[in-house]
Amino acid sequence: MSSILIQNGLLIDTEWKRRADILVRGSRIVRIAPHIDPSSVHDNVNIVHADGLLVLPGIIDAHTHYSLVSRGTVTADGFREGSKAASFGGVTTVVDFADDNKTSLETSLRSRINAMGAEMCIDFALHQGVYAWRPSLKEELKAVRDAGIRAVKLFTTYRDVGYLVEKRDELLDIFRMCGELGLMVCVHCEDDGYLEEVKKNYKGSFEAKDHPVLRPAKAEALAIEYVGSIALEAGIPLYVVHLSSAMGLETVRSLRDRGLEVIVETTPHYLFLNRKKLDGPDAPLYIMTPPLREEEDNMALQEALCNGEIQVVATDHCAFSRAQKLESKDCRTIYPGIPGSEEMLPLIHNLVANGALLTINEMVNVLSAGPAKLFGLYPEKGVLREGSDADIVLFNPDITWTLSSESIHSECGYTPYEGTSVIGKVLMTYLRGRLIMGGGMFLGIPGDGRFIKAGS
Repeated sequence: MSSILIQNGLLIDTEWKRRADILVRGSRIVRIAPHIDPSSVHDNVNIVHADGLLVLPGIIDAHTHYSLVSRGTVTADGFREGSKAASFGGVTTVVDFADDNKTSLETSLRSRINAMGAEMCIDFALHQGVYAWRPSLKEELKAVRDAGIRAVKLFTTYRDVGYLVEKRDELLDIFRMCGELGLMVCVHCEDDGYLEEVKKNYKGSFEAKDHPVLRPAKAEALAIEYVGSIALEAGIPLYVVHLSSAMGLETVRSLRDRGLEVIVETTPHYLFLNRKKLDGPDAPLYIMTPPLREEEDNMALQEALCNGEIQVVATDHCAFSRAQKLESKDCRTIYPGIPGSEEMLPLIHNLVANGALLTINEMVNVLSAGPAKLFGLYPEKGVLREGSDADIVLFNPDITWTLSSESIHSECGYTPYEGTSVIGKVLMTYLRGRLIMGGGMFLGIPGDGRFIKAGS
């Protein structure tokens, strides 16, 4: 068996950073030491010189939608394409989604695992969508938990497409079931009733620039309060996906003051992009749900991230092609979603490199170790530790480069961060000891990605 010896890199964990060597044999990290003599390795050894580089645990993008079918079409980034873009961003594991067919969660889950397992070039876990209460639901939830799922996904909007569980008592029952089964409840928070009221009274146009008016921050805050009150009554934590606004953040703070454990995820686009992007001919490229908000919201979320109030940064990667996005100019029918798996690490590293209060250790926590712990993947994933998977990223923290449609690898043909200067670049990405990106080349193998069971 051959081995890989990564020498002289600066290893980063959530609590420490140290210069050390890492020895990988097969798919695992087998030794970490200040110096490992290659002659002490009793098999063929490939030496990788990491002088001047950061050695990070593989990034975990905890919110993706690869190969998403929507309104009769499918995203440009399928499982292979999403894997490729991810590998260039140091992402070795994603947490994607299984839909609810409203008959059998286990059937829905198995279908998604099989589809992803045949095509993914990186590892994956799954959240399970729950779109309706029914008498069999607790047994269905138990089945998916036993199959390796740690979290369910609920919506407080999208009544029109059948995602919304409308009755509070049914939602409370679902929360309680999840509490009993040890499942985390993750919620997309926008109050559907309030959105309908806004739409009914709205007299303006429906251009891209109107999207934040039609889906205001108040809808997010109202929904967080609503599901927060249910979580308090059920006595379980609440995970808020893709927090987008200062108003929503204030509601999270209020719920925490009342004793609720609220785990908050935000995305790079809510940290760094605002509604100014919704003007001009390319405005449809920037439509996602919730919509982009004000610069003040960016600043509030950046401050909260640096203060430790946000536990996870993920991307909600949902990459329709440029042509697909520009098919419509009506914000109600533009395909919602943007790419992000590749851009996430360098964008968040900017907060470290530019003197913000985010430390390199905290960056590793919100991008890797934190998601791994929350979704039952730790310590197999999310850490540089003897015995853990050799998911390793070699990252040059000093390279300055520009995000552009020419420099990224999503099949969608654009990046929403076009022209953004970033500090830091992934040079090599290893998945379970195998180089899947290096020298600017993608080396991933379709079907090599594995479904990672929570707690396994």
